[in-house]
Amino acid sequence: MHQDGFPGFRTRFANRCHAKLAARARSATGFVSQPEPRTIGAFARGKQLIAGNFLFAGHLINAPDQSIWAATPPSQEFAEEIQGFVWLDDLASVGDGDARKRAQAWMLEWIDLFGRGGGDGWTPDLTGRRLIRWINHAIFLIAGMNSDQSYAFFRSLGQQTIFLSRRWQAATPGLPRFEALTGLIYAGLSLEGMEARVDPAVKALARECADQIDAEGGIPTRNPEELLDVFTLLNWAAMALSESGRQAAGAHIAAIERIAPTLRTLRHADGGLARFHGGGRGLEGRLDHALATSGVRAAANAGLSMGYTRLGAGRTSLIIDTARPPRGAASANAHASTLAFELTSGRRPLVVNCGSGAHFGAEWRKAGRATPSHSVLGLAGVSSSRLGASKHFGAGEKIFLTATPQKVHLQKVVEQNATGVVAAHDGYTPSHGLTHMRRIELTTDGRDVSGEDTLVAVSDSDQARFDRAMDQVSLQGIPFTVRFHLHPDVDAALDLGGTAVSMALRSGEIWVFRFDGRGELALESSVYLEKTRLKPRKTKQVVLSGVAMDYATRIRWTLAKAQETPSVLRDLEGGDAAELPS
Repeated sequence: MHQDGFPGFRTRFANRCHAKLAARARSATGFVSQPEPRTIGAFARGKQLIAGNFLFAGHLINAPDQSIWAATPPSQEFAEEIQGFVWLDDLASVGDGDARKRAQAWMLEWIDLFGRGGGDGWTPDLTGRRLIRWINHAIFLIAGMNSDQSYAFFRSLGQQTIFLSRRWQAATPGLPRFEALTGLIYAGLSLEGMEARVDPAVKALARECADQIDAEGGIPTRNPEELLDVFTLLNWAAMALSESGRQAAGAHIAAIERIAPTLRTLRHADGGLARFHGGGRGLEGRLDHALATSGVRAAANAGLSMGYTRLGAGRTSLIIDTARPPRGAASANAHASTLAFELTSGRRPLVVNCGSGAHFGAEWRKAGRATPSHSVLGLAGVSSSRLGASKHFGAGEKIFLTATPQKVHLQKVVEQNATGVVAAHDGYTPSHGLTHMRRIELTTDGRDVSGEDTLVAVSDSDQARFDRAMDQVSLQGIPFTVRFHLHPDVDAALDLGGTAVSMALRSGEIWVFRFDGRGELALESSVYLEKTRLKPRKTKQVVLSGVAMDYATRIRWTLAKAQETPSVLRDLEGGDAAELPS
C-alpha cells in the first residue's frame, strides 16, 4: 500500500483474486455465542442516514429514500468510509424499525453488489473494520431475516474471514494491520467453523504490538486519535479472547498497559483528545469509555508521551508538541506543529490547532499541515517542516520549503507556584540560522499561563547564516508571527489600545491575552477543521507579529483567567447539547 493509503494496482488485483477464491469456500454456519455490540455510534448521524443524508469524508450526498450504494462516491475516501460500515454503529444507536430496515437492506445489497470480490471494500483493513461491525450488530441485523437472507449473511461473513486470514499481511503496518487482525480474531472466535484462524492471528497481533507500540505507549504517526483507534481495537480483541476462555498474548496486554497512560496525557480537561498530526478530538465519550474498558488505572505520564508534554492544574489542561514530526512512512499525514500547544479550560477549548483539512481537499490538507495552522511561532513565508507549499488561509502568505527539525531539546520546569517546560527546535537553522525556543508555564491554580518565544542564533555558523539571511532582506529584519488559534465557540475582542485580547467562553469564563516586547497584536480570521462537518468553521486567531533584527529576539505573552460567572457552575454540572454537522 502506498503512503497515501490507497492500494496499488497489483495489491488491488491480488485482493480481488483472493476475495473471489474465498467466495468458493465453505461458509460459516452460525455464531458460537450471541455477539455483544462494543462499538459506539452517534444517534444524530444515524437519524441523518435514515433521512438520506450521507456525510462522509467531507462530502454530503442528499438522497432521500435511496440506498447508500446508489450514488457514485465523490472521492476515494468517501468510498472507503461507506465500505468500512462504521455507519452501522450510527444506525444501531437509533435502533428503531426504520434504522434496522435500512441496515439490513444496505448490508444485503452490499453482498449482492460486492460479495463476489468486487468494489473498493476488499482491502484487509476495510474487511476487518466491516467484519467487526457486522458481528457487533449481528442481532440487530438478522432480526426478521428469512432463511435465504440469513444464509447470504453467514456465507459472506465466512468469505470475508477466509480472505482476511490470507491477506492480513498485505495491510500497512500500524492501524490498518491492527484493524485486519482484530477483525480476524473477532470472526474466528465468533463464527462456527472459523476457529482455526484465531491462534495465528493472536500471534501476529502480539508481534504488531511489539513492533508498533513504543516504550512511551506511542505509535510512529504520533496521531492521538489514531492511537485511540489502535487502543480500542486492542481492548476489543483482548475482551473477545477473554470471553471465549482464551488469553491475550503478553505483548498484547503490555501494549494496552503502555498506551493507557499516554492517552491520559493526551486527554484535555473536557475529555477530548489533543488535535495533532491529523487527529481529531474523537467522538464524545469514546476516550473515557476506552480507558475504563481497558481496566488500566495508571495515571497520565509525568514525562514525555508519544512526543507530547502535558501541563494540568485546576480546570486547565495544556498539551504541547515537544518532539520532531514523524519520519519515513509515518510522515504521510505529519503536521509542522513542533512546539505548538492547545489549551482547554474545564469543558471549553480555548487555544487550538486548526486541525486536519484532509476531508476538504488537497489544498486544505496542505494548509492544515503548515506551521501557520498551529498555535506556535513561525517565520513569515516559512513552515517549520518540509511539508510542501501552501497558501495560509489566515494571512494569505506563501509557505515555502525549509528543513525539518532535526533536534528538539526539552526541559521540565518546576517552581513553587507553577510548572512548565522549556523546549527548542532547529527547524529554522538551515534557512536563517535561528533556533526557536519556547517556555510555557502554568500556575498551580490553573488560572495563568505565561509564555516566552525566542529566536536565537546560537553558534558562530548560525550567526553567519543569520547575517546572510539579513543581507537578503536588506537588513530589514526577519519577520515572524506567533499565532494562537481560538476555538469557534470563543468570542474574542481586541481592546481599543491594541494591547490585549479578551476571550469569552460559553461557560462564562473570561480569559485575557497580553504581550510584552516589540511587536504588534492583531485579531485575524482563522478556521477550525473538523471531519464531521461539510466545510471549515470560521473562527479567530490572536497574532503577534514582530521582526528579528539581532542574534536574539524575545517576545513574552500571558493568558490569564480574568472572570467567572455563575454559568461556569452550570457548565460543570450540565452536558452540552449534541451539535449536528453544518
